[in-house]
Amino acid sequence: MFSIIFEDTVVRVIATMSVAIIAVSWLIKKSRTPPLPPGPLGLPVLGNLLSIEPDFHRYCAKLSRVYGPIFKLKLGSKICIHISSPSLAKQILKDQDAIFANRDPPASALVTSYGLHDIVWMPNGPEWRQLRKVFVREMMSSLNLDDCALRRAEVREMVKEVYKKVGSPINLGEQMFLAILNVVMNMLWGSSLHGEERSSVGVEFRQVVGEIVEMLGKPNISDLFPTLAWLDLQGIESKTKKLVLWFDRIFDSVIVQRMKIDAAKGQISKQNEENKDFLHFLLELKQQGEDKTSLSMTQIKGLLLDTVLGGTDTTSTTLEWAMAEMLQHSEIMRKVQQELDEVVGNGSIVEESHIPKLHFLQSVVKETLRLHPPLPLLVPHCPVESCTVGGYTIPKGSRVFVNVWSMHRDPEAWQNPLEFHPERFLKELGKLEYQGTNFRYLPFGSGRRICAGISLAEKMVAYVLATVLHSFEWELPQAMSLDFADKFGIVLKKSDPLVAIPTARLSTPELYH
Repeated sequence: MFSIIFEDTVVRVIATMSVAIIAVSWLIKKSRTPPLPPGPLGLPVLGNLLSIEPDFHRYCAKLSRVYGPIFKLKLGSKICIHISSPSLAKQILKDQDAIFANRDPPASALVTSYGLHDIVWMPNGPEWRQLRKVFVREMMSSLNLDDCALRRAEVREMVKEVYKKVGSPINLGEQMFLAILNVVMNMLWGSSLHGEERSSVGVEFRQVVGEIVEMLGKPNISDLFPTLAWLDLQGIESKTKKLVLWFDRIFDSVIVQRMKIDAAKGQISKQNEENKDFLHFLLELKQQGEDKTSLSMTQIKGLLLDTVLGGTDTTSTTLEWAMAEMLQHSEIMRKVQQELDEVVGNGSIVEESHIPKLHFLQSVVKETLRLHPPLPLLVPHCPVESCTVGGYTIPKGSRVFVNVWSMHRDPEAWQNPLEFHPERFLKELGKLEYQGTNFRYLPFGSGRRICAGISLAEKMVAYVLATVLHSFEWELPQAMSLDFADKFGIVLKKSDPLVAIPTARLSTPELYH
């Protein structure tokens, strides 16, 4: 009897001590866990939602002056972490790149990515690496990018269209979008828009692309309160589905037509390699069936939509900002045109081979991307596990914004940061490129999720900008002033379209045809 009581007592003592040890260990561990970043107080359930301002990039930059380069916001059930310093950006995009390599896709992105089957929103992993490899190897290959005949033809077509409207106000952004759209379409599936189709279908393309980009950047209750997502209270998911369906019909038509042609000619793989566009390679990979490198039709469409959206909207937006800065700073425009006349001459047209010699023009492009980065907060990152950045805990599953718009305007990193001063890049030639290795300057991001289309964007922006400045003089319509107000979204655009009047400046009319 005594032994039973003794054993029972021992068991209770051991159990009590075990619980105490576990509790103490938990408290010690908790005390050692860094706190969450500071941030403004919020309301129950809503968090900081009611204090958010429409220009979210500016609002966050303003808060960082109060709470520092890392702070948190609670938006509904979502914890958002804001980063606005090069050192912290390096910790996320390089030092802990593997942890932050995932995205936090909004409901609209689930639609545009065909259910996370693209390279922008797909989670990091073997499938994503395979998709990105296909895109970089085939779409961004040296063979494709070095073949400038396609880009030359489309840019000359744009010059011809602008020349028809000399002396009249034109929407510059629209003209440049159409030229870039044709280049992208030709690279994707070997056809483009011409004649009346260029203005009618092309304008519709621009409208649909713009609306999709707007949906991707629009605050959505479904993202902040997942339990309400099925209601789609703002209709963002349903609107995005209709817009993607518009592209889906185009993709289906192009794919079916291509497969019919290929069937008539025999196997795709037996075709002349030189005649293959990106869609050819994608369909080849689909035909491989169960091979680990094969692609599904959903992945093919995801890649096509990625390329159309990323290749057209951000590039034409950057060109529009560059031309607005040129019109605002006429002395810089004169300097660019003087360089063009020295390198190209007034009796010739700009070729891509001239671009490496146009150092000042390239500095203008870089300065435009500094003041007007296409994606002001990049595409949001999402840690796969809780980790420490800057001495604070970043919770697993939080949404992480890297505010490159704010970083590019930081007086501690840039001298006179609000001035448009291209010469700053001439002084640091080669030190501030687009590859994301200098964390003061990240227009295309950094790390493994850096923009995959940098090479094409770099070529197109410089070539189109050089051509429009070499071929024409530009001035604003009378009584019109430049408005530099921007419209926040996943892509930072001008609030009002840029309208300007071209005047021919080449030596002979034949150069415009």
